Amino acid sequence: MSSETPTESPEVPTENTMSPEIPDAEGKVQPSESPVERREAGSDKEECLEPMSKRQRKKLLKQKQWEEQKDLRRQKRKEKRQKRKLERQSKLDSNNEGNDRKRTRREVVPSTLRLIVDCSFDDLMVLKDVKKLHKQIQRCYAENRKAFHPVQFYLTSHGGQLKSNMNENDKGWVNWKDIQIRTEHYSELIKKEDLVYLTSDSPDVLSELDEKKAYVIGGLVDHNHHKGITYKKAVEQGIGHAQLPLGNFVKMNSRKVLAVNHVFEIILAYLEKRDWKEAFFSVLPQRKGAVPLGEANDSSKHTLSGKEDEDDDSDSN
Repeated sequence: MSSETPTESPEVPTENTMSPEIPDAEGKVQPSESPVERREAGSDKEECLEPMSKRQRKKLLKQKQWEEQKDLRRQKRKEKRQKRKLERQSKLDSNNEGNDRKRTRREVVPSTLRLIVDCSFDDLMVLKDVKKLHKQIQRCYAENRKAFHPVQFYLTSHGGQLKSNMNENDKGWVNWKDIQIRTEHYSELIKKEDLVYLTSDSPDVLSELDEKKAYVIGGLVDHNHHKGITYKKAVEQGIGHAQLPLGNFVKMNSRKVLAVNHVFEIILAYLEKRDWKEAFFSVLPQRKGAVPLGEANDSSKHTLSGKEDEDDDSDSN
């Protein structure tokens, strides 16, 4: 009996479940990712796609708004630069006026003369004329502020339509400086013997201004509807009255009745120049057609101020 020797079956290679090792850049062998690791990496990516938190959304929203407002911020910066440029230019222009302007301000010497605009005629004017009077008062205030010898400026009997119009169109009047705006009548504020009403109907003509006196200008724009009313008022109250010496120096094509601001400015000019003729011709507007008395109507002989009224017919008694 022959013995059979068992034959060895050839070895079947078993599948290697391990991933092949891959050498890295330095030649070292690095194990590749296992399927488990790949699944974990995939789960990490899924977590990144989860909704953002409220804080993150707010941050992104702010970033978006900041980007959207970039042009607006640029425009604001441009406007600020332009504003600073204009301020610098304005300051430079002011300095360029030279030493004359500085000298002028240093030489300002306030006058003791009191100049009153009597606003007690409010009920005699329509609103249109009240507005004209308001403009004339604004002009008086502005001229007095820059005068060489500013007067003691009063507005008396202030109220009614005039006050309402000033409240509506010129709210800054409550901050006006160097002026007394009073509701009282001038007779309650100034001694009777100090008062002189300036009226073109007075037979008395001023030759000089007495700086101890208080001169009253009628605050009335009436287009000559109430002729002589300021003169009658002065006589009834028993106070002094006078007219400016206009007829002694000036020939006019129109009536001698002047607007409130004209009378006011002429007095300021006289306090500076001490010459009535110079005072008249530095103030009277061209429309009055004024020429020096005794001279032909030749504009080359004397130059008017070139001023024009905004309100051609806004004359006061």
